[in-house]
Amino acid sequence: MSRPGHLRLGVNIDHVATIRNARGGDHPSPIRAAHAAAAAGADGITAHLREDRRHMTDADIARLVAEIDLPLNLEMAATDEMLAIALTHRPHAACIVPERRAERTTEGGLDAAGKHNTLLPMVGRLHDAGIRVSLFIAPEERQVEAAARLGVPVVELHTGPYAHSDGSVDELARLEAAARMAAEAGLEVHAGHGLSFANVGGVAAIPELAELNIGHFLIGEAVFTGLEGAIRQMRAAMDAARR
Repeated sequence: MSRPGHLRLGVNIDHVATIRNARGGDHPSPIRAAHAAAAAGADGITAHLREDRRHMTDADIARLVAEIDLPLNLEMAATDEMLAIALTHRPHAACIVPERRAERTTEGGLDAAGKHNTLLPMVGRLHDAGIRVSLFIAPEERQVEAAARLGVPVVELHTGPYAHSDGSVDELARLEAAARMAAEAGLEVHAGHGLSFANVGGVAAIPELAELNIGHFLIGEAVFTGLEGAIRQMRAAMDAARR
């Protein structure tokens, strides 16, 4: 259980699997990375099972559910295949994200407003299975309102435009406004994408946020400092921003 005012850190381990898959075999192990994240103070593990299995595999998800004590947040596209996998493994949470085969990584937020009729039954089935559902959305009023109508308990705000703008004041203001609106609608608010030591402070300071999900930067930084060291430094930066 989180401490009052504690901003949770979910560590995305996808790109440990990306490195493994570049050569095949079992090394480096995303399961080992999840254990290292737990040792370094992560509050949860995030893993995206993509349609093309470019990083995490079905076996990885099964092992994470079975072997890791931290809550698992499964990022998934809104497809029948991914719904069936989520219902089989029953992770703590499922974050529905947009997915296109040609993209390098998730680009943009989910169109919760335009896909209401597709998402509604999926959200209901995940909820009935005891899986906490979140939607990865752009920090826009229309999308926050759509998420509230869908009845999800959580939204994750896409911080990519903020991160790619070198911490633009305008982009930070968009995140702040969306977080405030979502919280006022009764939603728990998470955020993530592109966050680093250099830009996490502005986002971590948003009082409505309950959790940040960070992956690619931490895995890249681990090349130089080790994974546990990178996570501890990120944890310290988040805590300093909250103070």
